[in-house]
Amino acid sequence: MPVEAPRHIRLTSHSGGFGALPIQWGAPTAPERGPVVGTTTNRSHRNVIGTHSGSYSVYRALAVASGALSRQHRADLTNTSPTDIIGPYPQWTDPSKIVSLDPWGAMVSEAFAAELGAGYDIRPTIAVTQAHVILPEVIEGLQAGRLKADGRVLTSGGAAMVTKAAIEPVWWLPGVAKRFGCSETDLRRVLFEETGGMYPELVTRSDLEVFLPPIGGQTIYIFGDPRDLADPSVELTARVHDECNGSDVFGSDICTCRPYLTHAIEECIQASQRGGVGLVAYSRKEGRALGEVTKFLVYNARKRQVGGDTADQYFARTECVAGVQDMRFQELMPDVLHWLGVRKIHRLVSMSNMKYDAITGSGIEIGERVNIPEDLIPADARVEMDAKVAAGYFTPGAVPNAEELKKPKGRGLEKS
Repeated sequence: MPVEAPRHIRLTSHSGGFGALPIQWGAPTAPERGPVVGTTTNRSHRNVIGTHSGSYSVYRALAVASGALSRQHRADLTNTSPTDIIGPYPQWTDPSKIVSLDPWGAMVSEAFAAELGAGYDIRPTIAVTQAHVILPEVIEGLQAGRLKADGRVLTSGGAAMVTKAAIEPVWWLPGVAKRFGCSETDLRRVLFEETGGMYPELVTRSDLEVFLPPIGGQTIYIFGDPRDLADPSVELTARVHDECNGSDVFGSDICTCRPYLTHAIEECIQASQRGGVGLVAYSRKEGRALGEVTKFLVYNARKRQVGGDTADQYFARTECVAGVQDMRFQELMPDVLHWLGVRKIHRLVSMSNMKYDAITGSGIEIGERVNIPEDLIPADARVEMDAKVAAGYFTPGAVPNAEELKKPKGRGLEKS
């Protein structure tokens, strides 16, 4: 039976909560910083805008409405603690380094034991576990001799042993505004308007500085000892990868996303076997954060344009549909690296100038940049690669000239 609706609706847009704990972002200790309380079991305790689980909060609402979930359910966190302890690191208390995640989010049971004992419903925004990653490309690498099984990082069956962490976004609005070069007031207003007025506290509760946005988070995969990530003397091979479901999962050949990702995983395995550590940070930013519908519309526009799919029109076709070439905006991306204590990346498996500039601009040193091998670029992805290299992506080879960019490449649409 669907749950019976409460008789009264409590509006929280103009009044503070009773017993809500303050948050002092960048404070030197967890108790001084204060916990992030975004649950609805006791709404007067909430000290943030939004709720946990971001985009999944709507599914939680459906579960409550249908009667499948009690409004008062509190998570039992027994045996859920991280399999590997990460931090704390000096970056955790520097409000200029981390503004888009809660560095204490994986260790709330230890960091906020007193608040939990006082009845506050504090939930993790980060979970750390261990897993085996099994990919056909890694197995093929074993069979071809590119990779060697050692039983520590890579099994004889092709399973890579990793520590992985899931991270929900937690935005400190003053810091996010500073990263994007706008005022906090303007940021709050635009967030309010562009989400259809979903979060009125953005414009009515300036005392609430932390926002749990309804967007996807990120997952990190660590090959080797997570503690080595913070040691600049240990070789670190890393890739920061933005989601591309069509390629990453289903193997579409119109882009280089999956082959570059799997190549990075091979590089991370080899780095760990050399005594270093590997890291893949996977962010949910489908279709350059434009979404998959927009991405597919752009595919059609590229393939059907007069003259066929050409590198010189690659970005223009996206901008015609979406109004902007890219909405990933890498300004917030380095935060996860600072959470891990990273100070130096010896080998960055990426050609993106935007990612490189964001990482180095945040104070992290980068040594070598590793491009995708030519033989891993699908034929239909040549347009994308040429366009990106011409736009400033790193390449050890030649940059295509204007005439080369105008030549159609790849295949057209097979159906119309």
